[in-house]
Amino acid sequence: MTAPLYQPAVVKTLLRDRGFTLKKQFGQNFLIDGQVLHAIVEEAMAESDGEKLAALEIGPGVGTLTQALAEAGFEKVLAIEKDRQLIPILKETMSPYPQVEIISADALKYDFSALLAAYQRDFSIRAVANLPYYITTPIVMRLLEEGLPLAKMVVMVQKEVAERMVAAPGGKEYGALSVAVQYYSEARILLTVPTSSFLPNPSVDSAVVTLRMRVHAEASEVDRQLFFKVVRGSFQQRRKTLLNALAGEFQNLSKMAVSEWLKLASIDSNRRGETLTIREFAELARTYAEHIQPGV
Repeated sequence: MTAPLYQPAVVKTLLRDRGFTLKKQFGQNFLIDGQVLHAIVEEAMAESDGEKLAALEIGPGVGTLTQALAEAGFEKVLAIEKDRQLIPILKETMSPYPQVEIISADALKYDFSALLAAYQRDFSIRAVANLPYYITTPIVMRLLEEGLPLAKMVVMVQKEVAERMVAAPGGKEYGALSVAVQYYSEARILLTVPTSSFLPNPSVDSAVVTLRMRVHAEASEVDRQLFFKVVRGSFQQRRKTLLNALAGEFQNLSKMAVSEWLKLASIDSNRRGETLTIREFAELARTYAEHIQPGV
């Protein structure tokens, strides 16, 4: 076992000796908290039922989490790093771990399906990452929407984003992101993480979120594009009633037609989008498809 990379002195020495300069545009904050690291890895390994484990890691940095995953028993770790200056450092720190594959690429553009195709038959694959804040939402949504063979995701994100992911209807945090995440997964916050757990310290606290992959049962029965069109319209202007919000999104319908649609779905036209459950969004989509769309 080599020196743990989460130790601040190890990280500082490594960066200094390799002449590495942190890049603010990449949101580089390296995890230096062993307890948090252990909790992430333990959660990533849970519910494996004796299967071989593979991890998809985005933004490994110097390899802190990568090392922990490899030493914990993941038989394959696919680490995707955008910053080319970090690649030689990663190759050095990960040299004791043959199961780690370092990929120099932009995760926002990389073909995850092709990468995971070779592992999905024999491995239970989990996405595990300390995500850079600036790509959190687009990366999470890519991983959710593309139908990848992931059993779960365990990701570190900005605390505020985590709260939005798990929010229930009716609160100020509940919005389109909440619905999207909960459409594709069962989401919960594993733990909150203070700024002191990173080098350098970010400006806000973080949280680790677990997303167990599954499409919401009631929403799975309706057209996905229509479902999210309803969600988008409902949240586009939060202060508007559903009658006005949906009339703005579905411009092929008159307000009278939208009112009839809401009535058929048994939803009060004066309600606002942030009060609707996923079941109710699904009912709106189903009612539109069965009773409104055919007559347009």
